[in-house]
Amino acid sequence: MDQDQPYLDATLPIAARVGDLLRRMTLPEKVGQMMQLDSREDLDDHVLRKHVGSILHTSPERVLRAHDLTSRTRLRIPLLIAEDCIHGHSFHEGATIFPTQLAMAATWDPALVERVARVTAVEAATTGVHWTFSPVLCIARDLRWGRVDETFGEDPVLIGELAAAMVRGYQGDGLTDSTAILATAKHFAGYSETQGGRDASEADLSRRKLRSWFLPPFEKVAREGCATFMLGYQTTDGVPITVNSWLLDEVLRGEWGYQGTLITDWDNVGRMVWEQKVQPDYAHAAAAAVKAGNDMIMTTPQFFEGALQAVEAGLLAESDLDRAVTRILTLKFELGLFENPRRPDTERQRTMINHADHAALNLDVARRSLVLLRNDGVLPVRKGRIALVGPLADDAQTQLGDWAGSSGQADWLPDGQPRDMITTVLDGLKEFSEVTYARGADILTLEADPEGETFPDGQPRPKIVAPCPPNQELIAEAVAAARDADHVVAVVGDRIELVGEGRSTATLDLIGGQIALLDALAETGKPLIVVLLASKPLVLPDSARNAAALIWAANPGMQGGRAIAELIHGLIEPSGRLPISFAAHAGQQPTYYNQIRGQHGSRYADLTQEPAFAFGEGLSFTTVEYGDLHVVTPVLGPDETVEASITVRNTGTRPARETVQVYVSDAVTSVSWADKELKAFRQVDVAPGESVTVRLEVPVSACSIVDALGNRVVEPGDFVLLAGPSSKDSALRRAEFTVKSPC
Repeated sequence: MDQDQPYLDATLPIAARVGDLLRRMTLPEKVGQMMQLDSREDLDDHVLRKHVGSILHTSPERVLRAHDLTSRTRLRIPLLIAEDCIHGHSFHEGATIFPTQLAMAATWDPALVERVARVTAVEAATTGVHWTFSPVLCIARDLRWGRVDETFGEDPVLIGELAAAMVRGYQGDGLTDSTAILATAKHFAGYSETQGGRDASEADLSRRKLRSWFLPPFEKVAREGCATFMLGYQTTDGVPITVNSWLLDEVLRGEWGYQGTLITDWDNVGRMVWEQKVQPDYAHAAAAAVKAGNDMIMTTPQFFEGALQAVEAGLLAESDLDRAVTRILTLKFELGLFENPRRPDTERQRTMINHADHAALNLDVARRSLVLLRNDGVLPVRKGRIALVGPLADDAQTQLGDWAGSSGQADWLPDGQPRDMITTVLDGLKEFSEVTYARGADILTLEADPEGETFPDGQPRPKIVAPCPPNQELIAEAVAAARDADHVVAVVGDRIELVGEGRSTATLDLIGGQIALLDALAETGKPLIVVLLASKPLVLPDSARNAAALIWAANPGMQGGRAIAELIHGLIEPSGRLPISFAAHAGQQPTYYNQIRGQHGSRYADLTQEPAFAFGEGLSFTTVEYGDLHVVTPVLGPDETVEASITVRNTGTRPARETVQVYVSDAVTSVSWADKELKAFRQVDVAPGESVTVRLEVPVSACSIVDALGNRVVEPGDFVLLAGPSSKDSALRRAEFTVKSPC
């Protein structure tokens, strides 16, 4: 049989197999191979009539059905099964759901993040999933944006290091590894630079600004071997990223030499017709997308007829499709799907999904993700009764965050992940203390959108959030519990209805009755410990910012409640550091630390520009002092490395895991630039009373800027090396060095 069909001969080179198969394919089969469609729709039509190359949003039953349908097709080309396995195998019941990506970023630990991705790949692979749409490399700057929780924060160096680690974890020892899944770098590029925080709005970015901060993380993972890139929804300079030839051809394929596969985001091709209105019909939109270099077209069913019409009208040549189909088929051969389509394996699912080692890793990541932002000495709590209050203290599904089962994308998990797998804060504290629980406040209700239930492409519109008013009976119950307790733990934040695609917020305040609840609790005079269980930094009232203790828990995953309880009782050491700044007021947006220097003054007329909490901040249960910073060689050439050392001393009584952050400031630049930028970081464990000398290295090549011509260069001159526990100027030690001109 293989002699008649060489593409089925596993001994032949992949290029030969692809070439043979491509020659056998009809035009409709080629068009279909470029399509990824939603398995929740007409799966029979997708596979048998449209010859679809990939499906997503696949319940276990639909995966099996899709394989059966594929066996009935003429060429039996295996499907790529894709899913949003964002922080765990999001939509498989019983899978390990880790803290969200932003929460993971608070660990500042690439090795830990790589282990998370490896576990996610192992679990996903047992269910027949080949492809995850992760990691997110967007830079979060406007906190009103609904997808901040999916990012690694605000700094491109931290983002690049963590994203590269995640790619390594997903793709394992290579695509022939049966536990490997395809990683996706998204959203290429600049998608997060919104207007007013509004999701998918025009990203007003110059090419120089893209090169300066938004592209470097993507370049890093491209060179790391990330198999696929997903394109953002937005337009930049009026051009949809889907057809941005400069970004896709000149930079990605050209300068970086990227050979991987490009996939659009959800209905990007259709949006050019019905939303952005830059294409008159689906034939023109399909032609533009193919010619721009897109390979897989996600969830635009009209692409099938549109591409066929485009070829018939002469807008496209069949050979234009061949480039994309070749890349898709190459991926399938590299994964070995023609020999083993990697169907769901129920035996491996029983042994690997939520394996004890995976649950242990999940707890470790949750512990490491917690950021202690304030502590007047109330923590750790040694003994006494606790009044636990707040609408999120026992909200299991909210604790998991977006892309986790109950977040609306998976109709086969209407109630989310199994409740008995999730430890809420109430569950966790009950293990260690006498606890009285009172909800204290409600957050929101939902109302129908007056513009209709669906968008023009048929997708459902999110319902409109209506904040709940303060409920005096609930507040009174919480206050009574507080008066009878020794300590008060208030768990407040946001809910899934305020998070995700199309769910940006105009406010950053705690909504509903939460502020009134916190204010009333503060007035009791009892030690108040606030746990902010929120997808992103929120603007906090004085009753929270001035509380006895403040913990940011983001969305800490299945084991989050236990980790929070352990921190409150001092059973673990807080080591998380902020990957993103907290604003003091929504009007300060954006608040990221590495802003361009040069403005009139350093404040608003009515408010300081200082964030409530800065990038890199986080406390321990001990005190750590930094000594002087020493640069070994103060004058260096452009090919050398800045070597430095700093002594970190634990002056308290508990151990510390310290994240030493290294920033560089270029004293004078030919174009405006950030005042300082993170260039390296190191984590060290320091025992009580111990001093550790930390060796630091920064390649001079990393001390670069992007000049007026768009070239990344190191300009000779004076620099300042800064090292310390956060990005705050007052926390950093300084040492100067000079970069000399090349000979």
